[in-house]
Amino acid sequence: MPSYTVTVATGSQWFAGTDDYVYLSLEGTAGCSERHLLDKPFYNDFERGAVDSYDVTVEEDLGEIQLIKIEKRKYWYQDDWYLKYITVKTPVGDYLEFPCYRWITDEKEIVLRDGRAKLLRDDKTQILKQHRRKELENRQKMYRWKEWHPGFPLSIDAHKHSDLPRDIQFDNEKGVDFILNYSKAMENLYINRFMHMFQSSWSDFADFEKIFVRISNTISEYVMQHWKEDFMFGYQFLNGCNPVLIRRCTEIPKKLPVTMDMVECSLERNLTLEEEVKQGNIFIVDYELLDGVDANKTDPCTIQYLAAPICLLYKNLENKIVPIAIQLGQKPGPDNPIFLPSDATYDWLLAKIWVRSSDFHIHQTVTHLLRTHLVSEVFSIAMFRQLPAVHPLFKLLVPHMRFTIAINTKAREQLICECGLFDKANATGGGGHVQMVQKAMKDLTYSSLCFPEEIKAKGMDSKEDIPYYYYRDDGIKVWEAIKSFAEDVIHVYYESDEVVSEDVELQAFVKDIYVYGMRGVKTSGFPKTIRTREKLAEYLTVIIFTTSAQHAAVNFGQYDWCSWIPNAPPTMRCPPPTEKGTVTIEQIVESLPDRGRSCWHLGAVWALSQFQENELFLGMYPDEHFVEKPVKEHMAKFRKNLDEIVSTITERNKNKKLPYYYLSPDRIPNSVAV
Repeated sequence: MPSYTVTVATGSQWFAGTDDYVYLSLEGTAGCSERHLLDKPFYNDFERGAVDSYDVTVEEDLGEIQLIKIEKRKYWYQDDWYLKYITVKTPVGDYLEFPCYRWITDEKEIVLRDGRAKLLRDDKTQILKQHRRKELENRQKMYRWKEWHPGFPLSIDAHKHSDLPRDIQFDNEKGVDFILNYSKAMENLYINRFMHMFQSSWSDFADFEKIFVRISNTISEYVMQHWKEDFMFGYQFLNGCNPVLIRRCTEIPKKLPVTMDMVECSLERNLTLEEEVKQGNIFIVDYELLDGVDANKTDPCTIQYLAAPICLLYKNLENKIVPIAIQLGQKPGPDNPIFLPSDATYDWLLAKIWVRSSDFHIHQTVTHLLRTHLVSEVFSIAMFRQLPAVHPLFKLLVPHMRFTIAINTKAREQLICECGLFDKANATGGGGHVQMVQKAMKDLTYSSLCFPEEIKAKGMDSKEDIPYYYYRDDGIKVWEAIKSFAEDVIHVYYESDEVVSEDVELQAFVKDIYVYGMRGVKTSGFPKTIRTREKLAEYLTVIIFTTSAQHAAVNFGQYDWCSWIPNAPPTMRCPPPTEKGTVTIEQIVESLPDRGRSCWHLGAVWALSQFQENELFLGMYPDEHFVEKPVKEHMAKFRKNLDEIVSTITERNKNKKLPYYYLSPDRIPNSVAV
């Protein structure tokens, strides 16, 4: 009688094992096996991290094994089981791999196909087509779209983390409890004694050092020492945690009536301002999006303020970017002066502080929340709804969706909800952040997520003209590595553009993103369909780059650049100055966040800057969804390319006082998970 050797691998997460009854049956082209009992209570099989083998004897050969059915029946209490994979050795000695990497909960059964990736056109038998269709039908019931706020990209239909499908929940929910993590961060930073001291101002800049943790040789300490300098102010637009706003100025906007007389002493080439603009030496950052956004009113004891500044910058003869003019409002007028480096020291310093505060708000809500977290959630939901597990693009993308829906659900539950943690310290809390996302949606375009295209559109692509833009340089390298990997995988499964065009599951995935993520807005430029392999490679690169590299670039530097409160105030407690010559050091300190808000802010940027426990970095794919040798070779090539980028960045950063490492692949998590 034919015998099959079945090997079952259980996950190594906490509580991954099970003591329930587990049954297995095999289904082949020539017949089905009976249901075989693999485990029952007190057998001690399927323990956490275990690999267990069984002989399954059948009366006659089953032909080519197409499906494996696993059933779990409860013994006493709910005992979820994480099944990694099953391998089958056939009577003729062939090995088949059946990836799973899912939780089996309650009294449920799952049906697995072998690990070879298949497009719908490759499935010839009715049983495989039916399995494929049923999987998507079930997923679409579990992963439902929901509007969290009008005008937002749609998100998952779940009120709290525990409502999510088990497969996408965190292994340990406590590890991502924002309230617990922020409180723990404040305790670790020895600042919890200040956390309830709202309305209590600091006495001077040095007083902020009471909550500043000095860690030897870190960027944060360098920022504390040099934050007042114009060089440091300008450098952050290139390589800080929000390096996406600066653009080359091709014409001075009418709403910023800067004259040559105002800036002449800042220009170093004996050229007029107009000539400097023509030569490409003038840059601009405009915070227009903040104009009209309501400031936080959740605390009646503290009035909070926002501004919508415009900042003009200049590339000096040392190729450093420095500020030369700042206007704190969008409408020019006598009560909205243009502040200059030649003004009184505290006038100029306060103007720069207002810009840094505005930059913090745009960074948190638009650059970080909208353009990485919410967009990545759209990609994740669409993937689960439209791509079955056997599809090559599901296998390619699923590592880059790990915990994304879970972290966003947790954020909506605790962080950015009404009366959430975001309201405690941020001037855009209490609803302002919602208005900002709604306004920013008009600029969320497909081309703006194509990294090289967006850099070029801002006029920031020339390494010769702007030599110290490491965000651009490293980002291009990582983008190209990802694109090359995507192209390699595509060519394994799509032999022509026609195959791409005819892949109805791919087209449904793309349509879901356009209709629900981008709300069907034509001006977003998101494709409704994809017809060529070249366009598919770009599309997949956008997804993988956004969920990995782009998020890393704007997330993990938050403690470095924002922990020194005067460099990134989360709120301002006095309105912007309306005239020159009146600002004092006391007024500046009174404008900055009080002790309580400073502590909550510091706890937040510390917690958000930490990697997940057991973090998986770019190119690390321990879950073997792909079993084919060509794809594994392409993965090895991808990792080799990434290692070369790491070496290049490491060499460049040697002996730098301000190293840039946020886009080093060994520091880029695969997915948005924090």
